[in-house]
Amino acid sequence: MSGTKFTEDHEWISVDGDVGTVGISDYAQEQLGDVVFVELPEVGRQLEKGGEAAVVESVKAASEIYAPASGEVTEINDSLEDAPATVNQSPFGDGWFFKIKLSDPDELDALMDEAAYKSFVEGLE
Repeated sequence: MSGTKFTEDHEWISVDGDVGTVGISDYAQEQLGDVVFVELPEVGRQLEKGGEAAVVESVKAASEIYAPASGEVTEINDSLEDAPATVNQSPFGDGWFFKIKLSDPDELDALMDEAAYKSFVEGLE
């Protein structure tokens, strides 16, 4: 998880080179409850930092997933269409949402590291 950054909206991004993998945190999936549907962005779509990128629906509610950084969607996790519960079972592993080619990696500097995010979540409980 080192090198993973978090947003206040509970998205995470893990960067390898100039491509970031995006998902939601364990806290987020717990708050949502059982995920029943995931709507992913199209490959090639340009996302703006903070802009709506995907939708996750659970038995409790539907929730937007926001882009933690700007860039172009290079890959989506197709397996979530058939197995949306993967988001609950493995939010930092197989439950990732999409990959994005970063247009401005410096945007990540404003995000929280794992320790800061943990403190942020503890302040919410």
